[in-house]
Amino acid sequence: MTRQPPAWLDPLLARLGTARAEDFTRIATPESGGRESAVLVLLAEEPGAGPDVLVLQRAATLRNHAGQPAFPGGAADPTDADVTATALREANEEVDLDPASVTVLTELPKLWIPVSDFVVTPVLGWWHRPHPVHPREPAEVAHVARLPVAELVDPANRMRVRHPSGWIGPAFSVRGMLVWGFTAGVLATLLEMGGWARPWPRDRVIDLPPAGADPAPSAGTDAVDEATSIDEAAGPPT
Repeated sequence: MTRQPPAWLDPLLARLGTARAEDFTRIATPESGGRESAVLVLLAEEPGAGPDVLVLQRAATLRNHAGQPAFPGGAADPTDADVTATALREANEEVDLDPASVTVLTELPKLWIPVSDFVVTPVLGWWHRPHPVHPREPAEVAHVARLPVAELVDPANRMRVRHPSGWIGPAFSVRGMLVWGFTAGVLATLLEMGGWARPWPRDRVIDLPPAGADPAPSAGTDAVDEATSIDEAAGPPT
């Protein structure tokens, strides 16, 4: 299979060439400090189904981020050559992803998560040779899924969630998963930059359900609240 990314990625890659952290969050990334980390934003294409993105769901028993969907990734190790190496290593450790099956396209701007003091670099990759993936450590990762872009941009699947802290940010309710926080913030921006996003009711706001709620809430049936001016950064307090 060719490693050349498909033409539908061209608009996104062109836009990312001039992307800044401010395009993803209103929280400024400090010039120094913070714990270096990276996530892998892995795009693929299923024949007859269109583009998709790889997302994992954290185990409900974890102390932090319990049950929360996320991109594969984590903190840098001293042995990692760079943030790309961090993202690929973490994806291998979490979901058994073969790094050789990925064509790395670009690194996104570094984004700071103040509460955890992580400085996260999203690494965009093209999965030129998709293969089965699975949780390598079920105590940490409960589920792995490829979420179709067509379903992510469906207005019926989009909403905003209200964190108990008062933070409100974008979310997606797809295939029984409620994607919110940092992951949803990055996804929402990439969908806009790629020209894939569709208009959706931004006044649709729900309270964040308890960890482990099943199934994920339906965007079409939850309570609606008035739009808020609360700062929608890339991620909420965690």
